[in-house]
Amino acid sequence: MKRKTYEQVSRRDFIKSTATAAIGLSLAPALTGCMKKPRIMTRDFGRLNHEVTTFGLGGQASIQWTADDVDPVAIILKAFDKKINYFDTSNLYGPSQSNYGKAFRKLNLIPGTTGYNESLRRSIFLTSKTHIRIAKGDLNVEDVGNWTNGEKGSHTIDDVKRSLSQVFGDGKGNYPEGAYLDMVLIHSLNNKTEVDTIYEGLDNTDRDAERIGALAALRDYRDGTNLTGLNPKEEKLIRHIGFSGHFDPSAMMYLIQRDTENLIDGLLVAINPNDKLYFNMQHNVIPVAAARNMGIIAMKVFADGAMYSKGAHWSNQVSHVVRQVGSSNLPFRPLIEYSLTTPGISTAIIGIGQISDNPAECQLTQDIEACQVTPNGLGKTDREEIEKITAHVKAGKTNYFQMEKPGLTAARNLRIKKLENGKIKLAWDTAFAGDSPLMSYEVVKNQKTIGTLNHTPQTTLKPFEFEDTPGPTGKTEYKVIVNDLKGNRAETELLSIL
Repeated sequence: MKRKTYEQVSRRDFIKSTATAAIGLSLAPALTGCMKKPRIMTRDFGRLNHEVTTFGLGGQASIQWTADDVDPVAIILKAFDKKINYFDTSNLYGPSQSNYGKAFRKLNLIPGTTGYNESLRRSIFLTSKTHIRIAKGDLNVEDVGNWTNGEKGSHTIDDVKRSLSQVFGDGKGNYPEGAYLDMVLIHSLNNKTEVDTIYEGLDNTDRDAERIGALAALRDYRDGTNLTGLNPKEEKLIRHIGFSGHFDPSAMMYLIQRDTENLIDGLLVAINPNDKLYFNMQHNVIPVAAARNMGIIAMKVFADGAMYSKGAHWSNQVSHVVRQVGSSNLPFRPLIEYSLTTPGISTAIIGIGQISDNPAECQLTQDIEACQVTPNGLGKTDREEIEKITAHVKAGKTNYFQMEKPGLTAARNLRIKKLENGKIKLAWDTAFAGDSPLMSYEVVKNQKTIGTLNHTPQTTLKPFEFEDTPGPTGKTEYKVIVNDLKGNRAETELLSIL
């Protein structure tokens, strides 16, 4: 019997039929064997005034760890041929930036060279990354996170110039006039100490300071200023500044909340169907970034390959690159659709292990086709069914890069202040969501609810606030109870005022 194509089967029927098989899965990986040329969808990229394709080419996989029978440049060129316009790379990805440089020369994307295609360069969005948290000063663990890039003593702007040299220049530190990066991400923020480090010197920039954090210097190279003394030529080398995170959404929220200048335009964040088995991104940091109208990029769609043949650990060699198109147990398309239907996501970067002239065997072709999904392309029930399926993969331990699940927390940092008018002000910071979005905060006075505030993403350090008149005599006790959409509740400890 002839198998129906994916388009001939409703998503819900597909998911339900998939969920009934051995571990909840039954369909073969190549769901679109007889494919038409995909229609390339784009979405608004937050406030960046750019439409990005829903598929973005990741800078790892075979572009970083390249097998002998794979040409990484051909992968990049094929993505261009298919009209992809979002491209990802990093200073930490070995030869990735240099491979982009080879492809860009074939595409006439090098400023100052004969035939430079300026309009093509303007049409694409090229993002690179730095793992270095400071632009000036002695480096310590908090300044480079848990990684090094092999360049001893280098700082944030050294990484920016290295990217430009490897992609557009000679790879030896030189780059042509007119070269720029569309965005630089401060990569893999893990904790609040690292966040505090990148903000050093931003508000009160002093050229003579011993230490200057990454943001102040990146602002100079975005705006063509020299407030830090680190941009003497007043170059404009980047268009936007962003950051990325895999681990702790609370630290990522803190970074956004501290951004009083709207410097942070982009967020690259891990999101896949096992997200809610951990301290999840989709109900915590992603809504905060979306409320600030940032461009949000999904990564780890396949949990860095751990959904398939690779172990649940960081990739670091050619053998870790997954080169298959889904598997007989787990179709790839629902995982991609899950990430791209997470509210707030604009594009998903996906690493490519191999390409092929046979569309059914070509990871790039198949993944691009799967990315042709609208923001509302999956319903709530569909998303929950996909979560049930992937929860069985490696016993749900796929997202090794993500913080353990704390569940719904109480509102944080509840405090009371007496006002001059005799009233008191209660203030608190956002709770952290568990499996379900936060809904509201109840203010309880002497065991009676006296008010309710709807939850909205806390986009700044300004807390939630509630005013009340305490009782005329004796002790008055207050607490705040948070409610989520599933009816779960968590309450603070009691605070008393006389």
